[in-house]
Amino acid sequence: MRQGFFDKFVSRLGRIDAPVAEAHIAELARERGFLEELFQSIDEGLLVIGAGMRLLYANRAAARMVGFDPEERRGKSLARHLRDWGVEALLCAQVGDWAQIQTREVELAYPERRVVAFYARPVAYEGRAELLLILRDVTRERHAEETALADERLAAVRTLAAGVAHEIGNPLNALTIHLQLLNRELRDLPDPTRRDALQGLATVAEREVARLDGILRRFLAAIRPAKPNLTRGNVCDVVDATLRLLAPDLARRGITLERAVPDAVPDVFLDAQQLEQVFFNLVRNAMDAVPDGGRIGVTLTYDDTTVSVSVLDNGSGIPPELLARVFEPYVTTKEKGNGLGLMIVRRIVQAHGGAVSCASHAGEGTCFTVRLPRAERRVRALTE
Repeated sequence: MRQGFFDKFVSRLGRIDAPVAEAHIAELARERGFLEELFQSIDEGLLVIGAGMRLLYANRAAARMVGFDPEERRGKSLARHLRDWGVEALLCAQVGDWAQIQTREVELAYPERRVVAFYARPVAYEGRAELLLILRDVTRERHAEETALADERLAAVRTLAAGVAHEIGNPLNALTIHLQLLNRELRDLPDPTRRDALQGLATVAEREVARLDGILRRFLAAIRPAKPNLTRGNVCDVVDATLRLLAPDLARRGITLERAVPDAVPDVFLDAQQLEQVFFNLVRNAMDAVPDGGRIGVTLTYDDTTVSVSVLDNGSGIPPELLARVFEPYVTTKEKGNGLGLMIVRRIVQAHGGAVSCASHAGEGTCFTVRLPRAERRVRALTE
């Protein structure tokens, strides 16, 4: 129903017969109900904010994104929920300046971590200037952009690694060949004492060349996108094998390991060798983060779709400016680190169809969580 008709109807209400007025009022109620249902059904959030940050209207999508009860907060201030959104400054702006307002994005941590883009525009009502916020959840888009950017960085590292391997590999091959020729010449030396001494030096050189070649091969194997050989298994077995490998170092430094594992952990499809590398890197990072006598926790949990492995430490934590970049190449908090370990961890977990996340608080510690899809996902009936 058009606004002009509504104004005329209100102005002539006293001269309209009761049955006609009731029919028009019933039509207005139906139209209002339809519009309310329409606003509640759309995926975008709608917020109308008045003076003093008072909530005048919110649909279900907006309440879900921001995390409040629209009925309980109606007419009350939303300043606590919209902190750092810049809404108060928008309400104070001159109406003539509102045409210059651009779309903004905010990152929310409650009720769940998400990125929300919102567009603000004025709504003039009875001489008051109120603010309409149109909210859109762009978490998936930003995650896709971050993943694409991470893939580009990984591709750049692979290209660099291939070039470095080629440049180092050729001299190593030449050294190996010439050491073999040198050994042949040494066998013909008449002086056995001198022959044995030089033979020992040549053996040390061969061993070191072989060690460099092994380091180079392992580095390339870690960087290259090796497809995992997935078989059905229990991730608990992989975690225990990793902890047994690191047990001597943990004991030597007096680090307390707290292991929490349920009685029955569901199976996942995994490549045991690759996942062992993941947990080795995470536990080793935790060991580097804690002082001697510190604590490390390894916890396994599961739900209807995933099996999760968390590695916690009580170290100094990761600086906030680096927390969002810990999986990028060459980003590290270690003095002698190369910043490639967590990038490799992320690549392996993603190749398993899972995800890895990091949470950290300065001075309290860090927690890395690896989530892997269950081999058999439980089917759960949803409540109506």
